[in-house]
Amino acid sequence: MAVSSEGRVALYLQDKHPIREGMEYVRLAERHGFEAVWQAESRLVREATVPMAAFAAVTERIAVGSGVVNTWTRNVGLLAATFSTLDDLAPGRIRMGIGAWWEPLASKVGVHRRRPLEAMREVVEVARRLLAMERVTFHGEFVNVEDIEIDIVHGDRSPKHVPIYVGATGMKMMELAGEIGDGVLLNYMVSPVYNAQAMAALAAGAARAGRRVEDLDRPQLVVCSLDRDRSVALDRARELLTQYLGQQPHIMKASGVSQDLIDEIGRILTWPATPEQIQRAMGVVPDDVVQLITASGTAEECRAKVRQYVEAGCTCPILYPLGDDVPAMIEAFSGGRF
Repeated sequence: MAVSSEGRVALYLQDKHPIREGMEYVRLAERHGFEAVWQAESRLVREATVPMAAFAAVTERIAVGSGVVNTWTRNVGLLAATFSTLDDLAPGRIRMGIGAWWEPLASKVGVHRRRPLEAMREVVEVARRLLAMERVTFHGEFVNVEDIEIDIVHGDRSPKHVPIYVGATGMKMMELAGEIGDGVLLNYMVSPVYNAQAMAALAAGAARAGRRVEDLDRPQLVVCSLDRDRSVALDRARELLTQYLGQQPHIMKASGVSQDLIDEIGRILTWPATPEQIQRAMGVVPDDVVQLITASGTAEECRAKVRQYVEAGCTCPILYPLGDDVPAMIEAFSGGRF
């Protein structure tokens, strides 16, 4: 059965706000009909599962997902046990978003991202089997486990309902998500036009598993910089975009940003970038690039841009609020209104 996008909207939180403040935003989002909150784990700043537990503990309905943990830094047994524990706290509401991480961060902490597609395939298979309460032996290239299980002695040993969403940007990972994922978590800082290519890759992968792309849930992160003053909203998004141009050029390239601009930003920014470098680099990022890959401006403009992502294949926009007035953004999209 095709996955619907009707009335669906979710919240995305990184590290801008204290966790206790984020807990209040999640409670507000639940009251306004948001279906999920996804917690980032990308830079070395905020681990995902601790705030996920906090969000789950103060809500009753809203789903809570990782957006995204990576395949490399948690042993698959611990990964499955962690999400089983979260499911104990919020049964049926936990979503495992998992990705392949990114450079240069991975190599800086000693992770060699060799054959990320095969690593993803193995981790997803074994994590899924463990969450299904199977006893698992698996000897692969990246995952080697012998006769292990989620060893619940006291409590319910029923299979855990934890859907696995593959975080994908490149088209090879997108195909794999279509083949093995319960869903795909589409990235932000991409244009709606990019989604056409993504949908084709998802469809190819889904066909290998005997299903259609329409059967796959396709939530998408969307940067949302909302302000009554349009110039303030654009500048706020420009600052984030500038950092991504320097840190994650593969995402920018996938979105259609010119290689010349990516190269120019790369000459200005080191990693991690200093505030002075970011300010200088912002000056070379034009408004049309900001508007290409973010929902920025007034509430009406933000809703219109979000509609473009949904029309291009996203089933549930996951809004990343850049402004300080997060409640205003939540209220602007109350009940999935866009």
